[in-house]
Amino acid sequence: MLTNKSSFETFIEKKPLYYKEIDHKRVHKAYALLKPYIRQPLTIHIVGTNGKGSTGRIMATLLHLSGKRVGHFSSPHILKFNERIWIDGEDISDEALEEAHQKLYEILGHEMSEALSYFEYTTLLAMVAMESLEVMILEAGLGGEFDATNVCSKELSIITPIGLDHQDFLGNSVEEIATTKMNSISNDFVLALQNDDKVYAIAQDVANKKSVNCYNIKDFKSNYSQKYQEAKTLVESLGWAFYLFENTLTALLALEKLNLTYDIEDLQEVKLFGRFYKVLENVTIDVGHNLLAAQAITKVLEKEQKEPIVLVYNALNDKDYANILKIFKPYIKRVEIIEIETVRAVELELLEKELRELNIPFHIFDELDEYEEYLVFGSFFVVETFLNRLK
Repeated sequence: MLTNKSSFETFIEKKPLYYKEIDHKRVHKAYALLKPYIRQPLTIHIVGTNGKGSTGRIMATLLHLSGKRVGHFSSPHILKFNERIWIDGEDISDEALEEAHQKLYEILGHEMSEALSYFEYTTLLAMVAMESLEVMILEAGLGGEFDATNVCSKELSIITPIGLDHQDFLGNSVEEIATTKMNSISNDFVLALQNDDKVYAIAQDVANKKSVNCYNIKDFKSNYSQKYQEAKTLVESLGWAFYLFENTLTALLALEKLNLTYDIEDLQEVKLFGRFYKVLENVTIDVGHNLLAAQAITKVLEKEQKEPIVLVYNALNDKDYANILKIFKPYIKRVEIIEIETVRAVELELLEKELRELNIPFHIFDELDEYEEYLVFGSFFVVETFLNRLK
């Protein structure tokens, strides 16, 4: 055992969550050290702007309940790190997490372990934790081509809806962002429904250049009409938002193309905590944080919400909060700003200035009113802070 090694909790707390610059070659060097010592299950790679977490969890749950040993790596977490590594139906235990850390640190050594970013190290940690499984579902962080999850081979890629987000890292247009995300593709891929038609053209171009198949979710209804109707009926009975129905179709198409068996009735057992999820009778939480998420949710509000709601909100400083608030304005009576503890939070004065310019009433969040309907939205930080306030 290396003397420099600390417990996982102590070790990971020392790593910053965010970096302005990343050495993209570093994680490949680390994976080259690790690869001879671990087994790789059948791997599904999920890349996109929105919908990665729910699509991955739907697949993982259906496979788990069909008898497969399956793991799902997602990020970020809401309340506890263990949420990021879901194995055989539950979050990884503290003991299994520590065991995986001990093994990974031993293989990589002190210098490489310390050099890796938070996300790079935890991606490799998930691979160690899931090496004995049959299926491993890896969800990319904010990237695609240069994402840490792209170091290993994959049987299938899934491209979820792509929109503007993380422009500092990925590009300033949907075309640039779609290109860098889809450059991660190395085999056949499933393409989810897109808000921007330009993404479909880029996907077909990528498929042609790489000589792989692009399975478009738009064809699901005609090719799998019975499964489509069964999924629609089940999702409606569960009260899921429409965007979660679209993510369900993406998950089902991926399983179909991989010839992985599942029982569609098991959709009733899927838990999508944090995805338009009711935590109280009058409170819905959603970890969405960008324009694409706001557009998806306001479609639901337009269809289902009879009266304006209260938006509990805050944002990170790289998000287009002005346009997000414009989108929500017709559906809300006021904003209650919940203060979040991160250096990346937008300055309160700037957020208040925008709300005044939009003529949206606001105040600082204090407590819930049982007679009001609330939507908690803006980031994982917002949902985490709100849940901690709820105790």
